Amino acid sequence: MSCQSCSSQSTNNNETPIPNGCKSNGNCGSGSSCNKLHVFDWLSNMLLPSAQEEFDIVEVRFKNTRKEFYKNVNKLPLQIGDAIAVEAYKGHDIGVVSLTGELVKIQMRHKKTVDTDIKKIYRKAKQSDINLWQEAQKLEYDAMFKARTKAIELGLKMKISDTEYQADKTKITIYYTAEGRVDFRVLIKVLSDTLKIRIEMKQVGMRQEAGKLGGIGSCGRELCCSTWLTDFRAVNISAARYQQLSLNPTKLAGQCGKLKCCLNFELDSYLDALKEFPDVHNTKLLTKKGAAFHQKTDIFKKIIWWSYTDEPEVFLPLTIDRTNIILKLNSQNQKPEALLDIDSQLTKPNTPKPISFANVVGQDALTRFDNKKKRYKPKYNANNAKPQANK
Repeated sequence: MSCQSCSSQSTNNNETPIPNGCKSNGNCGSGSSCNKLHVFDWLSNMLLPSAQEEFDIVEVRFKNTRKEFYKNVNKLPLQIGDAIAVEAYKGHDIGVVSLTGELVKIQMRHKKTVDTDIKKIYRKAKQSDINLWQEAQKLEYDAMFKARTKAIELGLKMKISDTEYQADKTKITIYYTAEGRVDFRVLIKVLSDTLKIRIEMKQVGMRQEAGKLGGIGSCGRELCCSTWLTDFRAVNISAARYQQLSLNPTKLAGQCGKLKCCLNFELDSYLDALKEFPDVHNTKLLTKKGAAFHQKTDIFKKIIWWSYTDEPEVFLPLTIDRTNIILKLNSQNQKPEALLDIDSQLTKPNTPKPISFANVVGQDALTRFDNKKKRYKPKYNANNAKPQANK
């Protein structure tokens, strides 16, 4: 089912329309792209060979971006979107099936998951399990507020971003970010006495925190880390230099305070294009007219802009070939007359030729389709020697 069909409203007999899709409170069980970090199973319509059994490990999605693998020991008929009860610390937890079948093998290989560390699936979630799960979810906001208050009172240099209850309400996981090491033993003791539950502290990075909380980026779209991005690669400031971007920290940083992940999206294309360019960093071109320094580079048009030292406001475009010729002459202690060689075509940028417009319809008037009254022209008849009307 597509996301559009999932987001449409369904009506029953004399009932209020229920919006499906995101925030549908469980009414949408299609497992479509409305779900966060959804994986499209492109092998779902293919049948397995007759002697091969279906892979018994499934991928289960929990709150925010947490996903884990569980073994279907009871051979339950599971589909994407089913709520299931899985093994957890001294109890069970509730999750939603996000992927089944042969694609789970690829996901496990990508995440380097070992089969011996995989827990098992108990059963499909009953209504009593879901009710207890929903009760636990209602306690998460109040627990996060209390944890933040206690951390401030204890003077801990940490930021508590989110909390997650186990479905059976026997454990709570508190996610936090910190610049350095934090001694939260006193905090755990205080919260255990307040919440009457086992506490587990889990430190996450700034990017992982932004993926959990979500938000709108400077591009106007939802954050990539909270919708589809799962591989948080390191982002270096050199990625902005290669793409000729302004080194402005306020524009290059995302909501997490780190460099934007989208700086890496087009970096490979820029690196491939820069292989044809000579190294002009801190390099001057020497001519008889004067020395010239590098101003900027148009990577995809393959143009390098230079300026004479005595005329810095005048930008002169050179192609890669012309720049290499001048560099080669300078290495031989020779100087050309000027940067631009009028007689050579190498200094002219590769500008596309204007395409001539071809009118395939013809230069007809706008009234060419109007019905015109046909006139009968007289036709000369040689026998009667008199003109007759054309019938």
